[in-house]
Amino acid sequence: MRLADGLVIAAPASGSGKTIVTLALLRALKQRGIAVASAKIGPDYIDPRFHEAATGRPCFNLDGWAMKEAAVKGLAAEIGADAALTLIEGVMGLFDGPEEGRGSTADIAETLRLPVILIIDCSHQAQSIAALVHGFRTHRPGLALPAVILNRVASARHAEILRKALAPSDVTVLGAVPRDASLALPSRHLGLVQASEHEDLASFLDRAAASVAAHIDMEALLALAKPIAAAPSRPLLPPLGQHMAIARDEAFAFLYPHLLEGWRRQGAELSFFSPLADEPPAAEADAVYLPGGYPELHAERLSKAETFLGGLRAAARHDRLIYGECGGYMVLGQALISADGGAHGMACLLPVTTSFAQRKLHLGYRRLEHEGALPWPKVLKGHEFHYSMIESQDEKPSLFHASDASARDLGAMGLRSNRVMGSYAHVIA
Repeated sequence: MRLADGLVIAAPASGSGKTIVTLALLRALKQRGIAVASAKIGPDYIDPRFHEAATGRPCFNLDGWAMKEAAVKGLAAEIGADAALTLIEGVMGLFDGPEEGRGSTADIAETLRLPVILIIDCSHQAQSIAALVHGFRTHRPGLALPAVILNRVASARHAEILRKALAPSDVTVLGAVPRDASLALPSRHLGLVQASEHEDLASFLDRAAASVAAHIDMEALLALAKPIAAAPSRPLLPPLGQHMAIARDEAFAFLYPHLLEGWRRQGAELSFFSPLADEPPAAEADAVYLPGGYPELHAERLSKAETFLGGLRAAARHDRLIYGECGGYMVLGQALISADGGAHGMACLLPVTTSFAQRKLHLGYRRLEHEGALPWPKVLKGHEFHYSMIESQDEKPSLFHASDASARDLGAMGLRSNRVMGSYAHVIA
């Protein structure tokens, strides 16, 4: 089967509008009857769900730091197996990534041998765009950057000035998208508000598609796509159990589809339950997985979800493996203190209390070592992204020993008590 051709959508910096432009392109291509798939570079849980709303297809993450090159190529092959085109949205600026090792958008583009389209926020510049584009095109000679999209253009005259400045170069200007304050998505402390929380997301995507498609040469964009340097796909981690009960709702939404699909392919049965609906994990499951999300926004409701909390405690009594990541870890603890200082009782399965009363950002890649507590390789790669603090913690064996992307020792992370365990880290591979 021939795989989809691909393009990488990047920007000089975060906040340039590449997510909105990517969503608009995905929606517009789908509306034209093109089988378009997508991926998101880096450890992002939120943007891929918007991709899925735009295309109706699964969106995987591609992570050059946490995943081996073969895994990146394998997931790219899996995404594009039944598509005509794969658009891959970058992370931060084109060359931004971990301090040590690969992981930037440019790294993924080189790994997959794909050309890059640069989305440029033109709000505060005119002729200087020529120097910016020249710098990005020549900074890494092996990287193909044949085209740009001018974004947030103020007027037709502004677009004319920008195009004239770029005319001496051989870069293709695919279009000039006008500034439109209505084409914005609300954010909160970990990024965009989740796709599932938007009541009229379909209409928003249709409006974005109409605006962008009217100002971009779609045929020229399609002509730039190149074959993806793909490889056979293999699961990245074994399942936690033969039957995994997985929490999934707006409080526990940070799930990597590449892990779920890999577990299914290895024969694991996956059942899902909603803690916010006060549902317990399946009694017959031999493992329970509480992913991250936004439990802090629903702390009072979760503290009163007696069937859910009782189901977790019953699973612990029956010696089931229970594993929580970030938000899931908080819920396994004694209490979660919300931003207003209120303490909300949680499952009381790990001796830790977490708090949002004093917010502090914890962000970065993590190398995680464990002593066999999990049925996974003893060295894992993941990331940490949260604003909560540990208010108090009793002595228990730690789950991981952690270091960051520059190999700086971060010490012990997480807790385990018998077969109940968790940490702030989100495991990728």
